[in-house]
Amino acid sequence: MKFEQKLIEGVLLKRYKRFFADVELVIDGKTQVHVAHVPNTGSLKGCLEPGQRCLVEPASNPERKLRWTLQALQSGSGKNWVGVNTANPGKLLQEGFANQKISGWKKFKFIKPEIKISKETRLDFLLCETEPTEKQIKTLDFKSARFVEVKNVTMANQIGKNLVAQFPDSVTERGLKHLHELIELKEKGFDAEILFFVQRTDCDYFAGAEQIDPEYVKALRLAQKSGVIITALESQLSKQKIELTGRELEVRV
Repeated sequence: MKFEQKLIEGVLLKRYKRFFADVELVIDGKTQVHVAHVPNTGSLKGCLEPGQRCLVEPASNPERKLRWTLQALQSGSGKNWVGVNTANPGKLLQEGFANQKISGWKKFKFIKPEIKISKETRLDFLLCETEPTEKQIKTLDFKSARFVEVKNVTMANQIGKNLVAQFPDSVTERGLKHLHELIELKEKGFDAEILFFVQRTDCDYFAGAEQIDPEYVKALRLAQKSGVIITALESQLSKQKIELTGRELEVRV
């Protein structure tokens, strides 16, 4: 997936009020400080440090209030970009589905984003082998379907000799709720999948962050025992694009 505008490298000064960051950019030979939108509600624990390099995307719409969007932060090693935009996984997974680049999804011919499973909950994707009718979507009346919830992963921690991608980076009641709903869907006879979208390429495997949210990891283990599919896909970001690498990380919950 190509970015609308080529990303520009700068320096992160600070993040504040969750959705804002001050970044230092060199424009037309002059060093300037700009406010960038941070499209991520998470803590960005472990990859958000003042003074680190970052990549921002200029807005294609000149009328937009904030001219810049933070897209990536440099990893601690300085050799890898960590994508932070939580809107990118959904777009890239739909693109990957269309191009049959996701091995576990190849049998499905139809994808619908933002599928409503109850009055309170929407999951990220519905996958079907044949295109369902509107009535089937409304009533969840399918012979064969998979419900997929996607979680964006930015955090990595050193465990022994390995650098491990981990989720969540803060306690997540919403994420816990999604896991229990996937377990319920599995019990009703549907396929269910939790997909961890890893926006970095320097990790050896994926694991639940038990040190941050033990209840979430407990539910993740229960989901695995219940037959919920757990997938961790790696992606790579550059100044021009973000793409799936084709690598599926080993999952150790």
